[in-house]
Amino acid sequence: MTRNIWGYQATPGHQAGTDLTGYKVEAIDGNIGNVDKHSEDAGSAYIVVDTGVWIFGRHVLLPVGTITTVDATDEKIYLARTKDDYQGSPEFDKDKHTAQVADDYEQPAPLTE
Repeated sequence: MTRNIWGYQATPGHQAGTDLTGYKVEAIDGNIGNVDKHSEDAGSAYIVVDTGVWIFGRHVLLPVGTITTVDATDEKIYLARTKDDYQGSPEFDKDKHTAQVADDYEQPAPLTE
């Protein structure tokens, strides 16, 4: 099955317009950081995660299609992959970020279902 990883899944609990900045981000096997920035742009929605000390203060861009649940009460986002899967993600460079997110970041490893 193919799905658009740059759009929210049908049931993650995300409410359009909700500011996710500061939410904790949890992989299947533990915390990977906090949301530093997010976009709800149709067809190219993403979150930027500040990994803190986990992988030396990197920022990684993740497509919102990897989100399984948004828990607004606990301000946590749960992801569909392991920490190791995200550790190799390309680093997000705030200074070089442009509207062409898709061109630079749309080549992640395929999701398994």
